[in-house]
Amino acid sequence: MRRPPTPTERTLRILRRTLLTFLGVQLALAVGMSLVDSYRRRGKKPKPFPTTAPTTVSIGDGTVTTYTFGRDLYDDMLAAIDGARRQVLLETYIWKGDEVGEAFKRALAAAAERGVEVYVIYDGFANLVVSPRFKHFPSSIRVLRYPVYTAGLRFWELRRYGRDHRKILVVDEEVGFVGGYNIGAPYATEWRDTHVRITGEGVWDLKRAFADMWNLNRRRLIGHSSRPLLLETASSWESRIRFTRNVPRLWMFPIRSMYLDAINRATSRIWMTHAYFLPDQDLVDAIKDAARRGVDVRLLLPLKSNHIVADWISRGYFSQLLGAGVRIFRFREAMVHAKTSTIDGSWSTVGTANIDRLSLQGNYEINVEIIDRGMADTLEKIFLTDQDNCLELTIGEWEARDLHRKFTESVLAPLRPLL
Repeated sequence: MRRPPTPTERTLRILRRTLLTFLGVQLALAVGMSLVDSYRRRGKKPKPFPTTAPTTVSIGDGTVTTYTFGRDLYDDMLAAIDGARRQVLLETYIWKGDEVGEAFKRALAAAAERGVEVYVIYDGFANLVVSPRFKHFPSSIRVLRYPVYTAGLRFWELRRYGRDHRKILVVDEEVGFVGGYNIGAPYATEWRDTHVRITGEGVWDLKRAFADMWNLNRRRLIGHSSRPLLLETASSWESRIRFTRNVPRLWMFPIRSMYLDAINRATSRIWMTHAYFLPDQDLVDAIKDAARRGVDVRLLLPLKSNHIVADWISRGYFSQLLGAGVRIFRFREAMVHAKTSTIDGSWSTVGTANIDRLSLQGNYEINVEIIDRGMADTLEKIFLTDQDNCLELTIGEWEARDLHRKFTESVLAPLRPLL
């Protein structure tokens, strides 16, 4: 005969069932919202949005060109590959098998055929839906597919789970590209993103970032020996251009510290554009403190991103930010995927890292940090152009939102640490 449960056991059972029910509601709500949003998006095309023509500033012996329209960027990236004489290094997160993806694949194959060393890294998980046929490369191209599952038998090591979220192109140590753009037709005309093209000494650091990723994972090469990618050493470097890299395998996440340091130093303005905004509380507090000390803090986000659950979770921070005086602008009609910030008219960053846990404490990411007034001026002008295509969220409008919206935000809030 079974003994009756004790009061403690009954309490634990009730708590366990309550917790499982709550988690089930969260999961069902998130899945349901995603499915409904996906259905609503079918057949819909984003409307045109304002862009800024590629703008170049000189920094030391080199230049930085900023792109806000994918077609402009892809034209220059393909031209660089077509002109390659010695080496091409390409790393991307998403690489769609459409006409744009095929154009890059053809350009890389042609470069390899004329004797150029071509190295490619792409993330396996991000491209699961891409046809396996597209992912078959000529043997002359060295390909590293960053695997879907990366931990192997060491499933307990969190440092082995980061995705390769970086987007890099380096050609002949002469030109490098980095930023938020993946490779694919939708990004050419439908998404508002930001990328930069760099010449001069800064290219060496971008090449080193690629080589370090390659050498760290070279045993996963497809069809080639796992020999390391060797680097020459640059004789000089540009102190106003710095690359900051998150490397989960080495448990290095300096991009978050880069942001905190810059925000805490701000005295006049902080203008940030981000696709997904899911900061930890330390970042929220730093942004709020800046606004309270009189800094003009502006946050530009998509009105509706391609991840509706992330949108809803992000809104959970709005009350704190608006209450502290932060201005929030939401980009209309198209997805803004940029990851940029400019502070005090002198400091700027462009890169691959979103303000969320996955980017700041999980994935392989890279941001370029530029200390130059010309570059900051360029990004501020781009921000103002984007701002003209935004709806500003006021604290009155936010506080008057419907009860069901507040309920949804509160139910989804515990998912913040996972995103």
